Amino acid sequence: MTVTGNHFSLSSYWAQGDALGHAVAWLLLAMSLASWGIILSKSYSSYRVRRAAPAVDAFWAAPTLDDGLALLRVADRESVFVPLPAAGLAQAGSAASVAGEMSRDEQVIRVLRQAITRSTHRVESGLTMLASIGATAPFVGLLGTVWGIYHALSTVSAEGVVQIDKVAGPVGEALIMTAFGLLVAIPAVLSYNALNRLNRMTLAELDGFAHDLHSYFTK
Repeated sequence: MTVTGNHFSLSSYWAQGDALGHAVAWLLLAMSLASWGIILSKSYSSYRVRRAAPAVDAFWAAPTLDDGLALLRVADRESVFVPLPAAGLAQAGSAASVAGEMSRDEQVIRVLRQAITRSTHRVESGLTMLASIGATAPFVGLLGTVWGIYHALSTVSAEGVVQIDKVAGPVGEALIMTAFGLLVAIPAVLSYNALNRLNRMTLAELDGFAHDLHSYFTK
């Protein structure tokens, strides 16, 4: 019995591909590695942030501000919530400065707004790249498919013989690039949506925490 080769294998596609086809494949691999790196790191970071969220209630239940701040520092390993009361406390003991010419209320609003901005940048870092990968990976894969089909048809045309087995194999292998693009994009898009939802919860809690701190520091 004769064993025929698999004409639709990845090795066959790689062997018949040219420099552009290989470049697209390497680009998709790089995008996939970057995507999964962001997904894993941001998932772990979001997990720690969500675990620290209940510590905000413990902060307000503490007997003193210093005790509450100490509890929050222990729980908030990602330093998302703790910068807000720390900034408010530092502002309370700040020396004379340009900001000191503002009213007490305006000074507290300024430092809390700065702390929220820094925390927002921290929790949202990497999401732009994740969204970009999810949006562009299918088109990168489609580029590889179009070029692979063009390359396959050019080869068949140069041979001067049009046979279904000469066309079906190369074209089918070129379609693999579209599948690769989707395999890169789908996890990126799903993870981006999930992380974005967690971030919206965190930012809403930060906003409420800042409002309560403003009331406390301006009493």
